[in-house]
Amino acid sequence: MILSQNGNISIITQEKATLIELVKKIETLYPKFKNNSIVVNLTSLDTIKVEDVVEFLRLSNNHRNGNQSFVIVSNKVNIEDDALEDLIIVPTLQEAYDIIEMEDMEYDLGI
Repeated sequence: MILSQNGNISIITQEKATLIELVKKIETLYPKFKNNSIVVNLTSLDTIKVEDVVEFLRLSNNHRNGNQSFVIVSNKVNIEDDALEDLIIVPTLQEAYDIIEMEDMEYDLGI
């Protein structure tokens, strides 16, 4: 897991461990970036199973309830799967930044 910061955005890049292990690590370190938007970058992984990505759902819902963005970046997940409808998954980091920018405006406006 590689953790980097870009302003108020914490970018977590996964390279080797399983997604379940990654979710556990994020939950353990959560107090460090609970006040930031979170981008989970999974673009370096070759294959991603829908059931593994669903592991992020509770963490995402928790974070979003605090008016913070939680975006997963991957072009290897079938985003049309109904199990993923409550997660925000985009294919590129730029799209993740765009989503965060739009959500920040919505939070500021109270939408």
